[in-house]
Amino acid sequence: MLQNRFKKILVPLDGSLNSIRGLNEAISLARQSDATITGIHIMPNFSPKVAKILKSYRAGLLKNAQKIMSHAQTSTARHGISFNEKIAVSGDVVKTIASYAKSSKSDIIVIGSRGEGSPHAEYLGSVANGVLHESKVPVLVVK
Repeated sequence: MLQNRFKKILVPLDGSLNSIRGLNEAISLARQSDATITGIHIMPNFSPKVAKILKSYRAGLLKNAQKIMSHAQTSTARHGISFNEKIAVSGDVVKTIASYAKSSKSDIIVIGSRGEGSPHAEYLGSVANGVLHESKVPVLVVK
């Protein structure tokens, strides 16, 4: 059915339940089309002055990102799917995801409908909404 349709699937991961749902959907797509999955996690970009002050906070963010990626690696391996990770630092999550999807030649972005972002974006998270509008790569939003 989907064989050879998708070869590279990009999944933004922030540790939220919805991003895990996105990963699970990506695993399902990858199994049907023999694709690889790349998980991307975006850490906030601090100015050098702030970064120096928040050094231990930043280390905690990196440790959390690595934990999220480790969980994704385990989940994909359980299904025989190849997984790559990308941890990026950026002040613009949406543009970073869209840009990485294009530069890595991803065939599709599979994103949870709401992540750890603003509670104001109740139905379709601001990142998911932004990626839908910014990306030149097809986007599948998982609710």
